[in-house]
Amino acid sequence: MDSKKTKIIAGAVLALLVIAALLLFVFTRPAGDGGSKDIVFQVTHSDGSVKEFDISTDSENLRGALEQEGLISGEESSYGLYVTAIDGETADDSLSQWWCFTKDGVMLNTGVDDTMISDGEHYEAAIDTY
Repeated sequence: MDSKKTKIIAGAVLALLVIAALLLFVFTRPAGDGGSKDIVFQVTHSDGSVKEFDISTDSENLRGALEQEGLISGEESSYGLYVTAIDGETADDSLSQWWCFTKDGVMLNTGVDDTMISDGEHYEAAIDTY
């Protein structure tokens, strides 16, 4: 086979792999429940005090639910909202603090924009250091 045909076939195979990967992502990404849902959000402040919020929302993601309640603020980034304050407490960057989000005690590997929520779930946040 000549070099030109090999490059065309390789390009076609690569294009098919990219399309397959995109389709796989679209059909397997987590999705939140549509409609109304109730979640619990627990905040552990740096002084050790704990506050729990029962939230009813139509939002599909954690960010929407927490912003609806006025619980979070932060800075927009290319990855979404970087949460700097929760329930009136700001993580102190000079002390290498940041807000760690968990679901049922397991650290989330997504930001608040990409964390899809479902009815009955329990989320937590606490200041951590890096």
